[in-house]
Parts: sequence; structure tokens; C-alpha cells
Amino acid sequence: MDPIKGETLLKVQQLRDQFDNLEKHTQWGIDFVEKYTKFVKERSEIELNYARQIRNLSKKYQPKKKEEDDNKYTWCRAFHSTLNELNDYAGQHELIAENMTSQIIAELTRYAQEIKTERKSHFHDGRKAQQQIEASWKQLESCKRKFERDCKEADRAQQYFEKMDADINVTKADVEKARQQAQMRHQMASDSKSEYSSYLQKFNQEQNEHYYTIIPNIFQKIQAMEEKRIERMGESLKTFAEVDRQILPIIGKCLDGITQVAESIEPKNDSSQVIESYKSGFEPPGDVEFEDYGQAMKRTVSETSLTNSRPDNKPDRSSKGKSKTLWPFNKKNKGSNPEDFSHLPPEQRRKKLQAKIDDINKDIQKEMDQRDALTKMKEVYIKNPQMGDPNSVDPRLAEIAHNIEKLQAEAQKFEGWLAEVEGRMPVKSEPPRRTSVLYETQNSTPPTNNNCAQDRESPDGSYTEEPSSEVQSKVQPETAESGDEFDDADEEMLPTIGTCKALYPFEGVNEGTISVTEGELLYVIEEDKGDGWTRVRRNEEEEGYVPTSYVEVFLDSNAKGAITYI
Repeated sequence: MDPIKGETLLKVQQLRDQFDNLEKHTQWGIDFVEKYTKFVKERSEIELNYARQIRNLSKKYQPKKKEEDDNKYTWCRAFHSTLNELNDYAGQHELIAENMTSQIIAELTRYAQEIKTERKSHFHDGRKAQQQIEASWKQLESCKRKFERDCKEADRAQQYFEKMDADINVTKADVEKARQQAQMRHQMASDSKSEYSSYLQKFNQEQNEHYYTIIPNIFQKIQAMEEKRIERMGESLKTFAEVDRQILPIIGKCLDGITQVAESIEPKNDSSQVIESYKSGFEPPGDVEFEDYGQAMKRTVSETSLTNSRPDNKPDRSSKGKSKTLWPFNKKNKGSNPEDFSHLPPEQRRKKLQAKIDDINKDIQKEMDQRDALTKMKEVYIKNPQMGDPNSVDPRLAEIAHNIEKLQAEAQKFEGWLAEVEGRMPVKSEPPRRTSVLYETQNSTPPTNNNCAQDRESPDGSYTEEPSSEVQSKVQPETAESGDEFDDADEEMLPTIGTCKALYPFEGVNEGTISVTEGELLYVIEEDKGDGWTRVRRNEEEEGYVPTSYVEVFLDSNAKGAITYI
């Protein structure tokens, strides 16, 4: 094979191999761009899901309406502020996803389409140039083979002419014919040579231009395209980091806000709030005096012991037959709270009443503002009848006046209750001393509870007592009607099942209850049925219910289910 021909074929083959390699490499680069775009898209979705979960978490733990009172505590406010900061924190992660979508995903998706089109164009030009040089090479080979063939034919024609010319037996005409044939072949060979030489020069020029101009330009364009792709990848990676870095200051502020509210927590202030919210206003009990057990206590019900020890403290006997169905033990009313909050301790009741009065005053102010506005409107209508009928406002004014009157009456009612509570609030003084009831029952007539209607007992045992509950005035003797006495005589007396000692004074002002003093000993005739009340008896004529938590119960050993309550 001709060395020149072999070298040219090798270069063409190498070029074809390079185009294949470049095509594979550039396609891999485009695939990598799309792969990175998919990666950023998934990262963006993670940020969105994270932000959504953070927002849902913050919303889940936001205080409900019934928990709004918790805001008075600094640690509750700090937690609620943390939830708000978490909302802003989630917003920053949503911003990350938004910026990644707009600055990276959208840009790379558009750029991937552009680079695909550019790559296709460059390789199309390269293949076209390669096809052209290959076609020129084939044309050159064709000219070369023709020139070679014509030269051989000219040599054979010349040899035939010389043979015919040397042969004496050949006619002159045959020799002339052979000579003309040889000349024609030489001319054809000369023409083929000229054509081959001309096309060879042209091919060399095209080949030089192909390898030194066209192909290098195409390769440079492909190289520039590849470098631009790599540069865009670097920019995208940088943007990927910058998107996160841009929100770091705001996230830092969110975290600083959480830190600040955490540092603003005031334990002492919160504990003071708890004390202020739940203090009852009760005065602490006095000192316990010595109880002399040297003298035995009579445990039988008789007129000379229990009846004579309480001659002046006889409650209304008409309550005995109704005790089981009266208010403190009525299942239907057990969970209801009175309107005057009398089921609460004094301090809590005062706060509730004051809050109720404030709410009513706000409603009154709203109604008065509406009344003033309507009054001005009516005056405008009077001055300018074309704007409206003045009489059309009167029904609404009358309604507002009625509402104001109603609210004022309600406010006056609650103010009366508030004045009652504030008048009965305990004043810090020397604590009263507890007296021994056992000693009193044997030596003197015991003091009884003041007969002031407080109506603050409830089935759960909460109550409000007078500050002077231990210095009681005697109750007027009972004046019962004859009908009551017959009822009492007909009613079967319950047997005693044990005894109890009053731990605290209790003023039973509600029907069905009985007043006791601290340290007093009584007989138990009915155990606590789970409603917080125990039925006791002082003597044959006095019995009723007292809060179980106010007495220490000693049941007889032979009583069913005997147990001691403290």
C-alpha cells in the first residue's frame, strides 16, 4: 500500500474515533447536568417537606382558647414565642426551596436544552466535514486509478506499436493504426495525469483546510461548550451554598429570639402568679390546745349527755326527712357552679367576681358608645331630613337603653356579692386558739357557729368561712311546730356506726348540713358514699352532713367495711 495513502486513512480513522469519544464524553456531561438538577430538585422538596412539618408542629402546639390564660406565666410565653420563631424558621427553609428552584433548577433545565442543541450542531458540522473529506478522498482515489489504468494501457499500446513496426510481415496500414492507437493511449494517460494532478492538489488543499481549520474550529467549539458546562456546574454549586448562606442571618435571628425569650423566664414571678391565682384567703388555724382524756366520754345517746351539752344549738328539724334529696347531695346539681361563685374560696371568688364586673362594664361601655353614635346620627337626621328619618333610630336607641339597664342591674348584683366577700375576707391578726370539745362537753356549754347565711358549701368540700368562726355566738333555741315533732317521732333513728372528731370548724348553713366546731366529737350514722359527705349525729335531735375531709372518722370494728378517714 502507498505510505501516503495509509497515513491519510489512519488520520481519518483516528478522527472518527475522536469524534465518537467526544460524543460520548459530551453526552455524559449533559447527563451529569440533568442528574445534578434532579439532585437539587429533591433537596428542594426535602426543604419544603421539612418546612411543612415544622409549621404543622408549631400549629399543633399553639395554645388553644382555653389555654390563653397560661400566657400570664413567662415560661408559657417563652414557649409560645418559640413556636412563632419556628414559623419564621420554617419560612426560611421554604425560601431555600424557592431560591433553589428559581436560581438552579430552572436555569440548569434551560441550559441543558441549550447545550443539547449546541452539541448536536457541532457534531453535525464535524460529521459533515468528515463526510466531505472522505468524498474528496474517494474522488482522488478514482482519478488516481484512472491515471494508472490509462498509463498501463498506453504502455501496452506502445509495446504493440513497436512490435507491429518491427514485423516486416505487417502491412503499413496496420502499423499506422497501431501507432495512432498508441498515441491516443498516451494522450489519454496524459489527460488522466493532468486530471489526477489537479485533483490531488485540490484534495491536499481541502485536507489541509479540514485538518487545520475546519476540524480544529469544531473541536474548539466543542471544547468551549464543555468548559462552559463545567463553569455552569461550578456556578450552580456555588449558588447551592449561597442559597443556604443567605438565610443563615435570619435563622440566627430566629435562634437568638428563642434564646432571648428563654432568658426572659422569671421563675419567681411565675411562682408569685401561681400563689396569686390560687390563694384561698383562709386564715390559718390556731394552736391546738391540750385535750384531757382523763375523764371518760359517754358513748351512748342519752338526754343527760349529748342533749344537755348542746341545749341552745338546735337546727331546724324539718330538714331531717329531706336530707338525702337536698341540694348538696342532688346528683343533677352536683357538677353545677352557682352564679355568685360561692363554691370558691374567698380570694378566688373575689377575683372571679371582679373579672365578671369588668366584663360587664366593658359591655356597658360598648352599648353606651353605640348609643352615643346613634344619638349623633339622629341629630344629623334632624338637621338634614333628606339624609334619613330621625324616628328610624328610636327603636335601636330603646333597645340599647334596655340593654344598658339590664347590664347595670347585673353589675350591681355582682358588686353586691363582691362587697360581701371583701367584707368577710380574713384580716391577719393573732391566730385564734383551738379549744378542746371533749373538755367543753364535760365542763361547760360549747360555743356554736354564727348563724350567718354564707351558702358556700358544695359537695366537693370547698367552702368559705368567717374569720371569727371559732368565736361563735349562741343560736336561739329552737321553736318547732307540733307537726315537726310528730314527724320526728315517726321517723326511725339510724343506729351509730362509729364516732368522729372535727378537724376544722364547719358552718352548715345549707339545708341538710350540721354545724360543727373544731375538736368536737360526734357520732357517725352514715358513711361517705363517694360524694365527699358524712352523716353525723350530735344528739337525738341534731344530725346532718359534714364534709368528710373536715372530720377524722373512727368506725366501730363490727361495722361493715370499717375504716378510718383522716
